[in-house]
Amino acid sequence: MTSLHRLYIGGAWVEGASVARNLDPSDLEDVIGEYAYADRELTRRAIEAARAAAPAWGRSGIQQRADILDRIGSEILARKEELGRLLSREEGKTLPEGIGEVVRAGQIFKFFAGECLRLGGEAVPSVRPGISVEMSREPVGVVGLITPWNFPIAIPAWKIAPALAFGNCVVFKPADLVPGSAWALAEIISRAGLPAGVFNLVMGRGSVVGEAILEAPEIDAVSFTGSVETGRRIAAACAASMKKFQLEMGGKNPLVVLDDADLENAVNCAVQGAFYSTGQRCTASSRLIVTAGIHDRFVEAMIAAMKDLVVGHALEEGTQIGPVVDRNQLDQDLRYLEIGRQEGAKLAWGGRLLDRPTRGFFLEPALFVETRNDMRINREEIFGPIAAVIRVADYEEALAVANDTRFGLSSGICTRSLKHAAHFRTHSQAGMVMVNLPTAGVDYHVPFGGRKASSYGPREQGRYAAEFYTTVKTAYTLPL
Repeated sequence: MTSLHRLYIGGAWVEGASVARNLDPSDLEDVIGEYAYADRELTRRAIEAARAAAPAWGRSGIQQRADILDRIGSEILARKEELGRLLSREEGKTLPEGIGEVVRAGQIFKFFAGECLRLGGEAVPSVRPGISVEMSREPVGVVGLITPWNFPIAIPAWKIAPALAFGNCVVFKPADLVPGSAWALAEIISRAGLPAGVFNLVMGRGSVVGEAILEAPEIDAVSFTGSVETGRRIAAACAASMKKFQLEMGGKNPLVVLDDADLENAVNCAVQGAFYSTGQRCTASSRLIVTAGIHDRFVEAMIAAMKDLVVGHALEEGTQIGPVVDRNQLDQDLRYLEIGRQEGAKLAWGGRLLDRPTRGFFLEPALFVETRNDMRINREEIFGPIAAVIRVADYEEALAVANDTRFGLSSGICTRSLKHAAHFRTHSQAGMVMVNLPTAGVDYHVPFGGRKASSYGPREQGRYAAEFYTTVKTAYTLPL
């Protein structure tokens, strides 16, 4: 028997219109639970509940909000092993990664508990004598939050926490592949002391729940993380109805390795950035741009390191790479492996389907060499444990190749040269730049986001989250 997990609408747990099973990609016989799906009518109920709660919550006290968010963060941290295990079961990242993501979610709520008390304004004199001017921030209103499957608790946390902290009401639609972590987070939020309607969970298909959110005039803003194609549709829908919107989308992130790099560190950066979390990160280093003097040694060391990687069940001790999230994603990875071969790239290592004691989606990390930047495997986001090496002559060519992409989320460089590191930080066309670090792996208290087709709108996380979740009011006063 599996338990049924309901929707959370207007302060109550309600039945869904249908039910879906949540399966473990490490073991397809492991049914995590059954989760209610909303239809358009139930989504409308959630939106209306949020709209009704918005005026009072928008005027609520900052200490009330801070206490609620702090309670949420404290419970998440206290239950990190339990929640991390659930996350790893449904998404497939290793247990240490799952626990680490849960800790990050707890820290995010704790951070925004503090931000409730730090929201500032500004007072300036008017150019007209005797008049004062004050600028303040107010909540946007009702926000629709649409989150992806690859970080099933951290990304919801970094959208929900600032939304609530700044006085907004929330309609939350998680990815249908990973309802378990979203439901667990919603259950914690439901007991934290929020008034009814301030937070609502509507699980279900994007074509149903997501579309209802986009069409609703009661929704004031939409924050989305996912594919470029879906992001463009959301942008068009929001622009048509004058909704505020924020998009975090794909990446084709370069890691530049120069001749003077520390080889061991460069390989570690590449392996972690490209293959950990099964490569299913928008910040993954999928393009390894290596200068000629270190190229052969780098490739040899990469292959040696990849041979030692342990691919297996996400919950097993010692596993470094878990399964691909589902059959569709695995099929996409396999298609790109074939595309790479057809384009003339050489598969230097990996790419095999692996048998394990349990039935799951296990894929050996793959490394292509002898690739060009104009190949599809270097232009399109694969979102799997597949990386390609591009040989270049020198730093100047490396920088040009790194920037030659429609994406601009994260980039990295491995070098001992302060000159090249400083130049790369300035000239890399990415929202986040890493020096001698993996391209994947960011802090929760600083802004996250990219450029070009990777992002649109204000940054997420840290103090910069206020730019999206608040609107600025300018007030003039003439004392009488």
